[in-house]
Amino acid sequence: MTNSKLLRDLINEKGYKLKYVAEYLGLSNYGLTLKISNKCEFKTSEVSALCELLDIKSLEKKEEIFFS
Repeated sequence: MTNSKLLRDLINEKGYKLKYVAEYLGLSNYGLTLKISNKCEFKTSEVSALCELLDIKSLEKKEEIFFS
């Protein structure tokens, strides 16, 4: 389950808008919102792309955000 607050905070901290992140992942705004709010799961490729975009390198941080 995704830690929604932590992910949203990190997106904001990096200065990205949800619309940009959704486009980066090839999702609609609605699709990204569903995934962030845990109504749908992120695909492995989406997690990898988010980690690249948000500069998340440590395994602990990835687990804290995406597998809490």
